[in-house]
Amino acid sequence: MKGTFRSLRGFNYRTWAAGAIVSNVGTWMQRTAQDWLVLTQLTHNNATAVGVVMALQFAPQVLLLPLTGFAADHLDRRKLLFATQATLGALALGLGLLTLWGHVRLWHVDVFAFLLGCVTAFDAPARQTFVAELVGEEDLSNAVALNSTSFHAARMLGPAIAGVLISWVGSGWMFVINAASFGAVLCSLSLLRANELHVRDRAPGTRGGLLEGFVYVWRRPDLKAVLIMFFLIGTFGLNFPIFISTMAVSVFGQGASGYGLLTSIMAFGSVTGALLSARRAQPRIGLLVIGAAVFGAGLMLAAVMPAFALFGVMLVVIGVSAQTFTTTANSLVQLSTAPSMRGRVLAILLAIALGGTPLGAPVVGWVADTFGPRQALCVGAAAGFVAALVGLRYRTKAATSSPG
Repeated sequence: MKGTFRSLRGFNYRTWAAGAIVSNVGTWMQRTAQDWLVLTQLTHNNATAVGVVMALQFAPQVLLLPLTGFAADHLDRRKLLFATQATLGALALGLGLLTLWGHVRLWHVDVFAFLLGCVTAFDAPARQTFVAELVGEEDLSNAVALNSTSFHAARMLGPAIAGVLISWVGSGWMFVINAASFGAVLCSLSLLRANELHVRDRAPGTRGGLLEGFVYVWRRPDLKAVLIMFFLIGTFGLNFPIFISTMAVSVFGQGASGYGLLTSIMAFGSVTGALLSARRAQPRIGLLVIGAAVFGAGLMLAAVMPAFALFGVMLVVIGVSAQTFTTTANSLVQLSTAPSMRGRVLAILLAIALGGTPLGAPVVGWVADTFGPRQALCVGAAAGFVAALVGLRYRTKAATSSPG
């Protein structure tokens, strides 16, 4: 295979990708069910409550940052992923049983969200950097983009399936199905050919490991620009559970199936964006600027759409631009960072991107409750425009400081 799917030539990446797509579908089924459970069953359309759950789920990305990047750089990533994936499955099963037995309360969801966030804080940087062990350096950017394609293809399927099943059997079974889906990842990890892994030397264990990561980023204007842009969009723009659920319920009067459909529509755009990214040979900072600007424009237009179908069309644009931005940023960081620092720098990236949610999600939820869902979308749009300005400023300074 060549071009877009070239990483699939290797047995290890094919095996990993097969397990990941199954697990990703289950994850998106749970996310859809969790948001719907909080918004419509445990509260009366309270967007702030959804924002708090999101904040608790992503706060550990920041709280555990001193440990997560260190773990990704110093521990055996395959063994670490065995542990995190099994634990995520057990937590999903626990929340599912509480829901099925009719004992679930809002504080239960809050606690499980925080625990899931703690495990994911270790899982995410290890999973991101593990891709470099599955493929050679020349295919790394392509593999990152294909991982995003898998994630967002599942985002297309998972919410659509969940929207139908929630109406039929309830939210609890979505958590149980997700718990079972982690078995696919554990199976793929066990089947990998160890002699074909591209294992790099582990970073030397030093007490200043995380500090070295921050110093490394501070000395790199390009990385600083990417991380600031990611903070803005991750904090105020990537709050799609709030944006889509409140627009579906409060503005367009839709049920669970309508919410699932909208989430799947945006995921279609995300898959398209990921596939386009996979075709590119090298990520560029200019593409980040374009992605951020189009993301802001898409959210602004979505905020004024008068009909359900037109809002869905804009979600495709938002999905393409958001995925172009996130995939390009991930690839830029991985390819421009020394392998020995990659885990720590990626942990910082993920902490900034996802850890900003505890700040942004409650604010966006409050705006949706107080002023309306359309105004909440405008907050995300503003974040996209400001991020584009940050990228433009970096490009201008880099151009004027370069020789000749």
